[in-house]
Amino acid sequence: MSDETQKTAATGHGAAPHPDAHGRPAPDAHGRPAPDAHGRPAPDDPVRGAVRGTAPVPLSVLDLVTVGQGSTASRALATSVEIARLAERRGYHRHWVAEHHSMPGVASSSPAVILAHLAAHTRRIRLGSGGVMLPNHAPLVVAEQFGTLEALAPGRVDLGLGRAPGTDGATAAALRRTDRLDEGADAFPQQLGELIGFLDDDFPDGHPYARVHAVPGPVQGPEGRPQVWLLGSSGFSARLAGSLGLPFAFAHHFSARNTIPALDLYRSSFRPSAVLDAPYALIGVSALAADDPREARRQALSGALSMVRLRTGRPGLVPTPDEAEAYPYTPVERDFVDGWLANVVHGTPDEVRAGLDDLQKRTGADELMITASVHGGAARVRSYELIADAYGMGEAEDAGGLSGGGDARAS
Repeated sequence: MSDETQKTAATGHGAAPHPDAHGRPAPDAHGRPAPDAHGRPAPDDPVRGAVRGTAPVPLSVLDLVTVGQGSTASRALATSVEIARLAERRGYHRHWVAEHHSMPGVASSSPAVILAHLAAHTRRIRLGSGGVMLPNHAPLVVAEQFGTLEALAPGRVDLGLGRAPGTDGATAAALRRTDRLDEGADAFPQQLGELIGFLDDDFPDGHPYARVHAVPGPVQGPEGRPQVWLLGSSGFSARLAGSLGLPFAFAHHFSARNTIPALDLYRSSFRPSAVLDAPYALIGVSALAADDPREARRQALSGALSMVRLRTGRPGLVPTPDEAEAYPYTPVERDFVDGWLANVVHGTPDEVRAGLDDLQKRTGADELMITASVHGGAARVRSYELIADAYGMGEAEDAGGLSGGGDARAS
């Protein structure tokens, strides 16, 4: 692990700040507000969210900006705006977008560009990448892009980072201009250290990048910076996030068998830092609520067939529910689909609420990030609304008066 990466943990503090003379939680050494005596996050805590309604933990959104058969990227992006605005209005804590390449069924190849658009249509919800695949990019470019986002939406930007390519080998080689792909993943800790150095603008004297500044950034003034998260679907990132005292996001939605071992490893590896004095882990979970449970299953099946095609080298637009029901599955494909659907929490709002409650109880996740990679944009929007209803998440008081353009709803 590089010195630049280790510095994140080295600046940590071991215990929560003591209250002041009035019993209020004192800020930490970096001026960040501490949770109150009941463990509730301060209003501008960059990591911890507030629980809304009867939800067991904060709820958030992971958006792949899926493109269904018969739709377009433009309509998918408009749906993403609609979901972000709904999520803000109903009290979801954050809205992240993913990075995937050469996949016709998703339109989220450029998280920073999409997030800039979402920032113009929201005012309160946290926005972030879930995530940027760091080996695909120069750390300086990522620091500049997310520094720009932080300037556009101060105090609400998350920079989630992963080390997977987010695509197939040929596309990864095209992105990285090399076919030595293993080197990119192996160099992830060093790349992370460089990125943090650019974000903090604190490379030591004599470092090759000591006079290189990411702008917008600290060199221009004492403003905030994006909150870094590590993402993963195995133990590597879990251990690294814990050792650095960073928040961790685990991809339960496609690696469910590894969820509990990875979270246990993250917690056991955790070292307090300037960012966190205790572990904080969210998990991504596929969930779809519908008024009719049969329609929920039909939509979930469309996502399952999309994954079958992706994993057998036949990526395409997300199929319609009718196409998914009529598809002639082989026995192997049927086994995969059955396993996939078993990890998608779907059904009526009450059934989804019960499934999410059970998942949170089993994993101890500090936050649930819900994704709905299915065919219908309207079905996805409706699902987030129904889940909020099921938990009694009311309309947020400060979600009105959006900046930016007019109504961006999908047709």
